[in-house]
Amino acid sequence: MPAGFFAAEAAGLKWLAEPDVVPVVGVVDQDKNGLRLDRLESASPDARSAFSFGRQLALLHDSGAPSFGWAPAEPAWFGPLDSPFEVEVASCATFTEFWVECRLNPIAADIRGSLSKDHQATITSAIDAISTGVFDGISGAGHEKPARVHGDLWSGNLMWTPDGGTLVDPAAHGGHRLEDLAMLTLFGTPHLEEIFAGYEAVHPMPDGWRGDLPVHNFFALLAHVKLFGAGFLGQTLDAARAIVDRAHQLKA
Repeated sequence: MPAGFFAAEAAGLKWLAEPDVVPVVGVVDQDKNGLRLDRLESASPDARSAFSFGRQLALLHDSGAPSFGWAPAEPAWFGPLDSPFEVEVASCATFTEFWVECRLNPIAADIRGSLSKDHQATITSAIDAISTGVFDGISGAGHEKPARVHGDLWSGNLMWTPDGGTLVDPAAHGGHRLEDLAMLTLFGTPHLEEIFAGYEAVHPMPDGWRGDLPVHNFFALLAHVKLFGAGFLGQTLDAARAIVDRAHQLKA
C-alpha cells in the first residue's frame, strides 16, 4: 500500500464527520499499515432511510470546503484498496480549473496510449467542452461554491445501517456537489429517486440538473478504464458524447 494512503482515508472520514450531519464510519485507530474502524451493522435500505440520507448529504455538501481540489490530507488517492492511484491536491478558484487540470487532463494522458485516435479525440472533445466553464454552476446557472464531498460515492461506499446511509471509503475533497450525486447513478444505488428527493428537500436544484451528471462521473469512468481496461470504454465514450451535447445545449 502506498505511503500515506491510510492517513488520507482516516483524515477524509474525520473531515466528513466533522459537521455531524450524516453518519460516517468512525476511525478507532490508524497507522501506516492500516485502519481500525467502528464495526457497522448492516441493514436493508428503504425509501424512508434513502430520503433521510439525501437530506443529510445535502447538509454535508452545504457545510463547504476551503477550495476546489483541497483535501484533508496530502497525498490524496482514488481507486480501490488493491490499486489506488495518487490524485493532485490543489487550491483552485473554480470547479472547471480543478476538474480539467487536476483530474481529467492527467488521467486522459495516462490512458492515451491504450486508446485509438478516434477514442482519444472523443475524450478530448468532452474535456474541451468542460474547459469552457459552462459547468461551473448547475445547468449553466451561476457558480457553485466548493462543497464538502465524499469523492467516490458509488453504491459500494454507501453502507446501509440501522442509523441509515453511512459513508465509508472516501476520496474526500473540496469539489462540486454533483460529483457525489453523479457517482450514485453509476452502479445501481438502491432507492436513488428517494435520495434525490431528500437532497432537493434541503437544497433545491435548477431544472434539468441531471443533464450535467455525465460531467461529474467522467473522471470516475476514465479511472475505470485506467484501472480495469477497455470494458468500461463504451460507457466512458457515451458520457463524453453526452457532455459535448450538453455543453452545446447550455450555450445555445
